Amino acid sequence: MLTQVTSGVKIAVVPHYEPKLSCPVMEQYLFSYYITIVNGNDFPIQLLRRHWYIFDSFAVNREVEGPGVIGEHPILQPGESYSYQSACDLKSLRGTMRGFYSMRNMQNNDVFRVNVPLFRMEVPYSLN
Repeated sequence: MLTQVTSGVKIAVVPHYEPKLSCPVMEQYLFSYYITIVNGNDFPIQLLRRHWYIFDSFAVNREVEGPGVIGEHPILQPGESYSYQSACDLKSLRGTMRGFYSMRNMQNNDVFRVNVPLFRMEVPYSLN
């Protein structure tokens, strides 16, 4: 598990290769990732947007940006956590993702950025 704290918000990431949903012959590798967001602040926050930088070692790098995560804009009270699972496809055996969330301080409406640590997506047998 990789973790990072930015502006009082802790992000924990656990990536996982999905062999049953991948097709190496077609150069299609699917990776799921499980993210937990913990609000360590003394004010409520809301996740507004996500922004991802995806590095695929054999393909074109991608940038993905959009509202919320998995169709949700969760509000976290102080001390609360929110977890979700999503996925990323690659054309190669290895890649990385990193990014950030745009969050709103629900007390004063300030928007701030919370970094998601760089995490690796690697097909286990590719490391031999």
